[in-house]
Amino acid sequence: MDIPSSSGLVKVLVIDDDDDVRHSIASYLSDSGYIMCEAADGESGLAMMASEKPELVLCDLRMPELDGINILKVIADAYPHVPIIVISGAGVMSDALEALRLGASDYLIKPIIDLEVLEHAIERSLERFSLRRENLQYRNQLEQANRELKANLAVLEQDQQAGLQIQMKMLPASPMQKSAYIFKHQIVPSVYLSGDFVEYVTVGNDHVVFFMADVSGHGASSAFVTVLMKNLTARMRSEYNRYNDGGILHPADFLAQANAELLGTAIGKHATLFYGVLDVQKNQLTYSVAGALPLPILISDGQARYLEGEGAPIGLFEQTSYQEVLVDLPNKFRFMMFSDGILEVIDQPSLVDKEKYLLDQSVNLKADEESIFNQLNVDTVKQYPDDIALLVIDRK
Repeated sequence: MDIPSSSGLVKVLVIDDDDDVRHSIASYLSDSGYIMCEAADGESGLAMMASEKPELVLCDLRMPELDGINILKVIADAYPHVPIIVISGAGVMSDALEALRLGASDYLIKPIIDLEVLEHAIERSLERFSLRRENLQYRNQLEQANRELKANLAVLEQDQQAGLQIQMKMLPASPMQKSAYIFKHQIVPSVYLSGDFVEYVTVGNDHVVFFMADVSGHGASSAFVTVLMKNLTARMRSEYNRYNDGGILHPADFLAQANAELLGTAIGKHATLFYGVLDVQKNQLTYSVAGALPLPILISDGQARYLEGEGAPIGLFEQTSYQEVLVDLPNKFRFMMFSDGILEVIDQPSLVDKEKYLLDQSVNLKADEESIFNQLNVDTVKQYPDDIALLVIDRK
């Protein structure tokens, strides 16, 4: 489908059987810098749509033979990228509603005393359709990126070792500092490709969003889900930067979108997530939980506690929602999060005992990531039954 450029002179087609009105509109808009085409009836208007390829149409609603409603139906179906402004002398509410339902971008009532009103309506319609065009182009780019991701998945299945190298390159830099906060991570995969994934990225000047994902199973299909989460974060960050869409700063919105996209892959995978948004100006954390276990540990002044929260893993249920929790953080703290693989290497008889042991030990785990693993008896060169991931945030 050809989509007109938003740059340069804009061509406008006026379809109206009233010669005086049509000429008046064409003359005014021509003086305003538009390229004008005129049609005195619906049939010639549709012919000019094909020959002149206008970027906007002004159409009278009441005309003999082929009226504005039928013209609107044809144009909206054949040229969905072209905005249509309907102009009517009748002023009937049902006509306006029908026109808008069929895709008209605006509805004006004759007589238009001040033609600046018409010019403003044209500018608004062109702006809206330009944004729609950009969104279509962006969606096409994302579809291309998804096709490339699927191709990469085939490569991962053929060569696990090459896949591991690709996956490790997708992880964020460690350490990363934002204001007074330092982010660090480490992942010990159970096989070549990990189902655990860590991400943290700055959003604007005041926020860092981060998450830890633990995908069911191992290998290429689980790694593909981590790629999906990375791609979703990048897309939502781009939407924030380009359109000021704040969805990435709302953990519940991110998890809902991640749930829908994972279900849409139909690969039979689910994942637990903890998603947090750190406001570095207010020193606040907003987070949502999607089945994460164990929950993150917050350490301050020699005391440690698990954060609270619950929610279903993503990729299991279509109808699910997530709660957001806001926490005012201490001036100095350590945030520490593990994937559930850590519980398998802790030598305690029950899950409750394992979580208590991890909480008790966390107060004294003050060194680098590898030392933290060593103190918990995790050999970082050994393969375990499950992946083990660690995310640490320090504010000193």
